[in-house]
Amino acid sequence: MKTKQKIDKSMLIGELLEKYPKLARVLVEDYNFHCVGCMAAGEETLEQGAQVHGYRTKEITKMVMTLNQLLDDEALEKKKK
Repeated sequence: MKTKQKIDKSMLIGELLEKYPKLARVLVEDYNFHCVGCMAAGEETLEQGAQVHGYRTKEITKMVMTLNQLLDDEALEKKKK
């Protein structure tokens, strides 16, 4: 069963980090989003940030899918405990 996406490319980076702070590490380490702490993160969407870092539409779509999968995996881990 497919769950509804919690993250999409139009979400503000700051909002994403506020709701899902554990993803900051993923954004920095896996996607080179070293700007997660800068002021632009509060006003820039995930898509805009990714484009600034050279990501294309297909790569952004994959990133969003991966981030949502990580949230699903974390939810599964919490249920197991």
